[in-house]
Order: sequence, then structure tokens, then C-alpha cells
Amino acid sequence: MNSEQFPPSDDDEVDENGYRRPSKSQLKRDSHELQTLGEALVTMPKDRLADIGLPELLSDAIDDYKRTKSFEGKRRQMQYVGKLLRGVDAEPIKEAVASFQLGHARNALALHDSERWRAELVADDNALTRWVAEYPQSDVQKLRALIRNARKDFAAAPENRSGRGFRELFQFIKQALEGQTRTDEGDELLDEGEGED
Repeated sequence: MNSEQFPPSDDDEVDENGYRRPSKSQLKRDSHELQTLGEALVTMPKDRLADIGLPELLSDAIDDYKRTKSFEGKRRQMQYVGKLLRGVDAEPIKEAVASFQLGHARNALALHDSERWRAELVADDNALTRWVAEYPQSDVQKLRALIRNARKDFAAAPENRSGRGFRELFQFIKQALEGQTRTDEGDELLDEGEGED
């Protein structure tokens, strides 16, 4: 038989009203996407889930997943969460999860920046000059004292180190970086507001 005589039929791709249905591959991709969304939802804290406003059945299924201990039980419960997600509008949920994950990424980046600055400030005198140039609103006297204390702590024998100097320097840096981020975000909002006139 020749395949040219019998071209592939699209009958299984068209529903009874003549509309094209999604292919099996597309349905499978959509299902995997919802499964991934469900996996992201179960990692979110309860208070953030409450902010999303999930349907009660879905919220209960996520709570059940978190209480389940066995691997197989978790796997089955995750499938159930995915099934429930197929019955709701997933777009607002995706946006809320993306916003939460972006916040987590920003927090992680801020912590890395704080650790990097702390290491530089303790190791290099020129780092203080760079810091002041970048964050001129900083209390330089307090920062110098914190750097001095961190260096003393670092110079002590390991068994005599308290770690307090490092922690206090880290907290100072972290608060300065968070303050700068809030200022930058406020400036962006003001700029957007001025453009609306």
C-alpha cells in the first residue's frame, strides 16, 4: 500500500462541531505544566497560599500533600493537585507563584550581595571607599567600627571567636542594601506616576 493513496486523517484532531482540538502532545504539555505549578504551590508557605485565594478543595489537597509522609502517597496526592488545577483558571495562580519565586530570588541575591560586601570590607580597606561611593547615606563611623570588630574577631583564634562582629557587620550591610532597594522601587513608582499626567 502506498501512503499517498491514504493521506493522514485529521478526523481525530477535529471535534463534532468542526473545531480543532488540542493535540495529545499539547494536552500532555499542559498537564505537565499544571503538575509543575502544583509542585511550586506545595512549597509555598500557608500564609502566601491564603493570599492567592485558592478554591477550598485545592487548598485542602495541598494541605493533605504537606501532611503526607510516604513517597507514594505524596506522588498520588500531587497527581490529585494537578487534576484539581485542570478545573480552575490557572493564570492568576501562575502569576502569584511567579511573584513569590521572584521575591525568593531577590532575597537570595540580596543575601549574596551582603555576604560579598562583608567579605570585601573585612579583607580590603579600599572596599570602604567603594561602599561609601555606592551608599553615601551610610553611617560611615558605625561602619568603620563594625569592620574593626569583625577584623578583631577574625584575627582571634578559632576557639575564641564569637562571630558577633561578623553578624553585626552583615546586618548593617543587609539593612543598607534593603533600604537602597526600597528607595529605588519608590523612585520607579514616582517616575511612573509622573508619566501619567
